[in-house]
Order: sequence, then structure tokens, then C-alpha cells
Amino acid sequence: MTVIGFHASHEQIHPRQLLADVQLAEEVGFGAAMCSDHLEPWSERQGQSGFAWSWLGAALATTGLRFGVVNAPGQRYHPVVVAQAAATLAAMFPDRFWVALGSGENANEHVTGDAWPRKAVRQQRLEECVEVIRRLLDGDQVSHDGLVTVDRAQLWTRPETPPPLIAPALSVETARRSAAWADGLITINAAPDHLRDVLAAYREAGGRGPAILQAHLSWAPSEEEALAIAHDQWRTNTFPSPVMADLATPAHFDAVAEAVRPEDVRESVLVSADPARHTAWLHELVGLGFDEVYLHHVGVTQRPFLETFGEHVLPVLAGS
Repeated sequence: MTVIGFHASHEQIHPRQLLADVQLAEEVGFGAAMCSDHLEPWSERQGQSGFAWSWLGAALATTGLRFGVVNAPGQRYHPVVVAQAAATLAAMFPDRFWVALGSGENANEHVTGDAWPRKAVRQQRLEECVEVIRRLLDGDQVSHDGLVTVDRAQLWTRPETPPPLIAPALSVETARRSAAWADGLITINAAPDHLRDVLAAYREAGGRGPAILQAHLSWAPSEEEALAIAHDQWRTNTFPSPVMADLATPAHFDAVAEAVRPEDVRESVLVSADPARHTAWLHELVGLGFDEVYLHHVGVTQRPFLETFGEHVLPVLAGS
């Protein structure tokens, strides 16, 4: 049966409130959770950027949920630091933690002052980081000279079972390439045909492990309010991947999103005031072959969404 999880958005919600939100998510029936790992929000209107790793310790300690986080090693994070952080959480909370390792966004990485590499270089850097992290989790002492440098690193505290290393992929090409190293795949909601192609590329290239989907949605008691929430909070996230990866600051995202109309946001966010409509959308997404689907209500206030979906959506999905 597909796991329906809750996505905790550090870009939008203060970490203290987000901790209460994920605790409520467990109470109303969500089976897992995941979170973002950003230094910058996507928009100045969102206005938050809590440190994911501190929050994850609190969230794992105060719920019984399994958690994942999407991280970008190689520039802002040295891969040895990511390996140590992941190993510690997995050691403290066995079989309850996974980490998705991506090539990153300039908005979070430019703070180092280093040049922002082109996509092909970022992908190679990521794969070097994955090799370093996996070897450290396996107990090796690691030295590496390449796009990242490591000198005789070793993890002294390790879990009995290393946490899964998941590949984020928005394109068919990235999904296919990631199959060589990943323990699973995560992507975001898109047209069904595109999602089928992404999943097929990963599996046909030998990709193993769970297929995970993050679904952006907006629910409110009225259609007008649901659309207004999506437009206010998520219109900066309606652009193709090169734009999203290369812009540097929330002000840049807000500037390029000035002409985005409310109706345009529907291409990236599932917007409806009808829980049954959301249930149908999610049922279709589950049917594509995803093992885990994490729901991200793009509004700042989560309680009404969590309570409504806990009562009207999760039970239907559980019985389908």
C-alpha cells in the first residue's frame, strides 16, 4: 500500500510551528514526513529558512514517523558533514530516516562565494559526493581529490543500517543517470505522461528502491481562497528547472514571477476546494506506480488542511 506522507516546508513556516504541524500530521493519519533543506526561501513573502537538520532531530524524537530530507552536498555542505549528520540521525532513529541528494540550487549555494557550476559539472560533483558519503556510511576512511576534496575522513558513529540515499530527478535524463547510484527516486507532481517516463527511465536503467512523489497542492474552504493561497505562496515555483536552479535570491524569484497569473499556478499546484477532487488527483498519481506520496499544502497555515485531509482524503486513499 502506498504511504501518504506530509511535506514540511522550511521555506514557509517557522520551525517551531512546523514541528507542531508534523505532530498533528501524525495524529490525523499521515504515515511519514519529509522536509526541504533551504538557506533561502523561494520568495520574500514566504520568509523562513529554518535549519533542517536541527529540526529533524526534534521531529524524529517527538513523533513515530519516518522522515526524509532533500539535501545538496558539494558546495554549501561538504559531503563529510552530510554523511555525519545522516549517520547520526540514522543511528539514533533506526530505519526511520532517508536523505535525497541533489545537485542543488544557486539560491542556497551562492553564499559560499564560489562560482555556480553549469548543470553537467554539478551532476558530476554530486556523484562524487554520493560516493564519498556512501563509503563513509560503510565505515571506510575516505580521501578524495576531484570536484570535492576529502582528506582521511572517517565516521566513528554509524548506524547498523545506512540510511537510503535517494535521487531527486525532474527529468528523464537525470532519472536514468541516477539509477547507477540511488536507493530510490523522488520527483514532483507533473503531467502523468512525464511522470511515467521518469519512472520508466529510472527502472529501465536498473534503478532500485522506492519511487517517491512530492505533490504540491492547495486546499481551502473556497476555490477562490485555494487559488489565492497557491498564487501568493507558490507562483515563484512555476518555472522550468534551469530557471529554478540558477536564480540567486528570493528577490530574483519574486521579480521573474511578477507576471504569473493565478490560473498559471494550476500547472504546478493541484488547486481545489473539494477534498474529493484532491483524492481523485492523488489516486491517479498513486496509480502511476509511486510507493510514497508526500503532500505539500503550499499555504502557511497547515491545521485546516491536515484536519480536512485526515478526515476526508487519507481514509479513501488507504482503502483504494
